[in-house]
Amino acid sequence: MSADRSLGSGAAIRLVAGREIRTRLASKAFIWLTLAFVVIVVLGGLLFKLTGSSSDPQQVAVTTDAAGAADQVKATATGVGVDVVTREVPDRAAGEKLLSSGDADALVVATSPTLEIVVKQDLSDQLGPVFGSLAQQLALSGAVTDLGGDPAEVAQAVATAAPTVTALEPEPERDGGQIAAGVIVGILLFIALMNAGQLVAQGVVEEKTSRVVELLLATLRPWQLMAGKVLGIGIVGLVQLVLIVGAAVASSLGFGVLDSSSLDVGAIAVWALVWFVVGFAMFALVLAALAALVSRQEDIGSVTGPVIALMIVPYIVGISIAPYDPESTIVVVMSFIPFAAPFIMPIRQALGAVEGWEVAVSLGLSIALIPVLVWLAGRVYSNAVLRAGGRVKLKDALGGR
Repeated sequence: MSADRSLGSGAAIRLVAGREIRTRLASKAFIWLTLAFVVIVVLGGLLFKLTGSSSDPQQVAVTTDAAGAADQVKATATGVGVDVVTREVPDRAAGEKLLSSGDADALVVATSPTLEIVVKQDLSDQLGPVFGSLAQQLALSGAVTDLGGDPAEVAQAVATAAPTVTALEPEPERDGGQIAAGVIVGILLFIALMNAGQLVAQGVVEEKTSRVVELLLATLRPWQLMAGKVLGIGIVGLVQLVLIVGAAVASSLGFGVLDSSSLDVGAIAVWALVWFVVGFAMFALVLAALAALVSRQEDIGSVTGPVIALMIVPYIVGISIAPYDPESTIVVVMSFIPFAAPFIMPIRQALGAVEGWEVAVSLGLSIALIPVLVWLAGRVYSNAVLRAGGRVKLKDALGGR
């Protein structure tokens, strides 16, 4: 008696899924690949932390003789949009020690008759405009003094002067943390979906080549085998993604890479997992069906190439356009298209550039497509998986044997 008669469909699918989960989780390839991804994510967070010092406040030391310039340096820096912290040192020698140790980016040693700055190597791009503007203010102050005015008041007024700008359609404020989160989510989802999808395709061809599929189909229906394989590898991929996302969240918060006050890291991580499940269901079903058309590993690329391209296009749009212009027409439209939504919608969510109803519609469209894909993929898989030899034409697999 065949298993599809002695077992319900659910039990048969769970049986196949359990086999896939045990095999994949115990494989050295899965363990080492997952470990490599986790290490890369953690090291990436550490590297970003170490190289992200350009956003830290610029440290400016001021000698006692030029201490009066500290307030002017701060006011000028505010005027040009640079964050500066000043500290007073007793003399030039003490300031030069701070420069040598890296505890100061610049040292102001004199303001009269000219502004004199000491640096370790070069004046940073952030401080260049500050001291250039300050030198002009000091020259103006000298002229004001000669005319009998108060140079301090004039310098303060000049440094803080700015036009009033009114935007008719102001863009939402987004900080670097939101942009970084969007890019990270896009990259992780692409890697996870690509890796898990290819595992499905390779697994189908492996069983077909080894003739294991013939033994399995003696007791299981083809669609049950396909569904169990997709479910099992999907769970394995989800476990892998949970570990990678967990490492990304822990390292970003631990190293202070992302400001948790400007975005909900936990919600972003959960939505990334949700979109992985939806995206994997769509891509895995299509890849499993197409892989059944061939009998050799080297032929997989010829049938799965269009699907891979279908993944690459929204991925490129997602990480190159969406983080910086989430309201772009192409980004908005693609975030609703089922096969593109898993790559783009979570990026828009990370940026806070999407309404709740948009997420619901996008998710609903993708989920609604899955039953159709189940039927189509099941038909192709059933009609092609037992055909050995050359490549099976898609129209023949759809039409039946």
